Amino acid sequence: MSGKGSGGLMGGTERSVVISGGGTGIGRAIAARFAGQGDRVTILGRRADVLRAAAQEIEAVHPVEAVAVDLSVPEEVEQKLGELPERVDVLVNNAGRRGTPVREGGLKEVAERWRRDFDNNVLPAVLLTEALLPRLTRPGGRVVTLSSLAALRGNGAYGAVKAALLAWNHTLAQQLGPHGATANVVVPGFVAGTEFFGVPADEEELARRRAQTLVGGVGGPDDIAAAVAFLASPEARYITGEFLNSNGGAMLGR
Repeated sequence: MSGKGSGGLMGGTERSVVISGGGTGIGRAIAARFAGQGDRVTILGRRADVLRAAAQEIEAVHPVEAVAVDLSVPEEVEQKLGELPERVDVLVNNAGRRGTPVREGGLKEVAERWRRDFDNNVLPAVLLTEALLPRLTRPGGRVVTLSSLAALRGNGAYGAVKAALLAWNHTLAQQLGPHGATANVVVPGFVAGTEFFGVPADEEELARRRAQTLVGGVGGPDDIAAAVAFLASPEARYITGEFLNSNGGAMLGR
């Protein structure tokens, strides 16, 4: 797709931004960041009520559009394409879920866990990106995907599927680069104030997490939103195929 009509991309406002997993936590903070700078934001997720509430709370210059969809199901993604923007300047792949412990059992249960983590974390990014690639602004388009520190440290099936996103991003960057578009990954460490662990971390857990960092503090959703906003900005035009750690020094770059 040509860059016609995307002058706002270079100006930093009036861009068309699509964010998966945009109803809560990090995704919601990312949506608020882009909405606050004047971009047209569409948030996606599985829970329609959560999306609607988030959209009403964070809309700024423009109304925030909310589209309920299970991004791991190809048929649902195809059915919802008509509700998504015809032009996409920034795509943020944030949707994903932490896996549950493997139940006691044999190889069948192990396979179920791995397939579930793959469906929850890899397919949403791949299917949504493939669906929207024809609409991505070129030149100037940005794809930013959220992975996890587990991809680098290791954490069973969850860490493995988050690492798969890093490898996939290399291919995506090679595909988009000749057209003047970029693809990068933000790799968060521990982030307080999300639904990731099901319940908020208590003071003991927060203290343990702070001690693991070099900066003596834990991250919040806004910290990750800032990293995403940078990689999506015109200033990051010369950065692609990379992953950006945002973990307070809990793990050093390599």
